Amino acid sequence: MSWSLRPLVLLAALALASAGAIALAQSVTVRVAVGAVATELQLHRQALDLFMAENPDIRVELFETPSGGDRLGLYLQFFEAQSPDMDVLQTDVIWPGIIEEHLVDLMRYGAGDVIDGHFPGAVANYMLDGRLLAIPYQMGAGMFWYRTDLLERYGYAGPPTTWREMEEMATVIMEGERAAGNPDMWGFVFQGNAYEGLTTNALEWLVSSGAGDIISSDRVITVNNDAAIDMLEMAAGWVGTISPVGVTGFIEGTSADVFLSGNAVFLRNWPFVYGAGQAETSAIRDRFGVTVLPAGDAGRPAATLGGQSFAVSRYSQNPEAAAKVALFLASMDAQKIRAVDGSFSGTLAALYEDPDVLARNPFFDGLQDVFAAAVGRPTTVTGSDYTEVSRAFWTAVHDVLTGRRDAETSLALLELELESITGFATGAP
Repeated sequence: MSWSLRPLVLLAALALASAGAIALAQSVTVRVAVGAVATELQLHRQALDLFMAENPDIRVELFETPSGGDRLGLYLQFFEAQSPDMDVLQTDVIWPGIIEEHLVDLMRYGAGDVIDGHFPGAVANYMLDGRLLAIPYQMGAGMFWYRTDLLERYGYAGPPTTWREMEEMATVIMEGERAAGNPDMWGFVFQGNAYEGLTTNALEWLVSSGAGDIISSDRVITVNNDAAIDMLEMAAGWVGTISPVGVTGFIEGTSADVFLSGNAVFLRNWPFVYGAGQAETSAIRDRFGVTVLPAGDAGRPAATLGGQSFAVSRYSQNPEAAAKVALFLASMDAQKIRAVDGSFSGTLAALYEDPDVLARNPFFDGLQDVFAAAVGRPTTVTGSDYTEVSRAFWTAVHDVLTGRRDAETSLALLELELESITGFATGAP
């Protein structure tokens, strides 16, 4: 299916003169390319109406683009032609490194005055050599979902804080529930298939265990170390014990389905689980909670960053106005519209303390710690090589989970492959 940009008509801002309403004679037009997942299109429109009312000298046109890789492909076509037709671009969390040469540095246009309000992990994902390639506005992160009723039934005061505790609690509750008549109960489900989802899970395992983040921000391959080996061996031990053997084929939806059906104690997944779990027909309605993922014995909680941002094309003829639009779309005013009217999780810490937001989204109250633990994939530092890097990483991890290779061998081979892909040196995390 071929896509063409479809402009969505937005009312131009008007200035009022004493003689009556007249259109400003000299206004700048900024074109914004966005996606249309769920209600996001309408919410962007609401935010931009507010922006134009406050900035009558800037007229904004909103354009719908395809989703995922098709959108990236469209952007690459614009960049190849050095086209000025799109000024502001909605970008995925893993794209900026791929297209960084085509983006302006938002630090030159006032971003430095506002980035401190955003979760550090969200900002760090878009920084490269001191440049801010995009301003984050929507955030997702890996989350730890758990059955509150089962923890209470088995005498646990709260969810586990370490992976080792998770193993122990999952085993006790799973075996207890099976003995009580539910042979389908599992202790822990996650995304174990060989795809990008496994990269996000395994990155959390490594960072939370002090094993580094695959490739560091200073271009050093750190993945082959004792802590990473130990953590992957632990994860492999979950398969067939507290996790079904089939978890090595699970993606977001299949893993969530097991938890939502009432047949898992713990789940690693994204924020969408809340809405599905609280649906009228849900088997676990009002019987689950969410918190930050467990840590390794000598590590800290980690949650792989997901989300969206706004970047400004270097081919824009109005980069200053475009940057102003991008920064507004990531501001508290715009993020609050999205949170209150669409339950979209933003990147500003203050959003999770706002009473209007919490009234509409009670589960947001538990997300601040999750997002504070957010870590980015090595997308920006690896640029156009990221796809190959991630594929090599998830393949190596999948080999360990399925028993094809032990962790020591798999990570040693991965290190060599990453050297070949990136040309980076190896070192300790």
